[in-house]
Order: sequence, then structure tokens, then C-alpha cells
Amino acid sequence: MLSMSIDSMFVHKMWNDNELSKMVDGGVPFPMLSDTSGLIGEMYGVYDQESGVETRGRFIIDPDGIVQSYEVLTPSVGRNLSETLRQVQAFQLVRASNGSEATPSGWKPGKKVLKPGPELVGNVWREWKTDMAFD
Repeated sequence: MLSMSIDSMFVHKMWNDNELSKMVDGGVPFPMLSDTSGLIGEMYGVYDQESGVETRGRFIIDPDGIVQSYEVLTPSVGRNLSETLRQVQAFQLVRASNGSEATPSGWKPGKKVLKPGPELVGNVWREWKTDMAFD
């Protein structure tokens, strides 16, 4: 997991030391990268070079370099790291099973997975309803 913004590494350090470390023991547990030119943010559609404004984007990229998921939020809406980690775990499970398993809405590690196939079509509700619930 990495984070990236257009802020410099010095701004990241100040933010981590003076604010984040007070909310998260030890501060940010993953590398914070600096994209001061905005080129990477622009490639992913979260940075407007003309206005110098960056929106918040979250991208899950698989080992083959393919974007599997993304979410873009305005700065006034916070993100949920637990949900991001849950999604990464779901993508890892599906990848490890070569697509023979699927994770339904709200799936968490240790919960039941679905087996894709013709018999599941129109019957997901039965599998999901009996063993899974919204948490």
C-alpha cells in the first residue's frame, strides 16, 4: 500500500509527525510518495494541472499493473482504509483461486465465498441470504 499526493516529502513528514501520528500509533504504516509535478495524478484523472487542484483517488492495481478498482472523492469526504484493505483481500482471494471463487457484497476474510457458474445465476440471493449479512 502506498499513498501519494502533490505535497512534498517535507509536507508529508510534518503532516505525519504533527497530526496523523496522534490518530494512528506510529503514524502512517505505509510509504507516502510525492508527485510534486502532478503528472501521475493527472494520468489517473485526479489532478487538474491548470487549477492545481487534486481530488482524492484510491486505486487498487493488481500485480500485472491492471487497475482493478478505483474511487475518487472530493477532499471534504473521508476515505475508509478498512474498506480498502477488505477489497484488496477480496481481489487477492479471487486471483489466488483463478476466478473459481467470488466475493459477494460485504464479504470479509473467513466469510463464505461464491462459486461462479450457471447454477449460481438467479440464485445468489439464496447463498448470500443464508450465510451472509450486512455488517
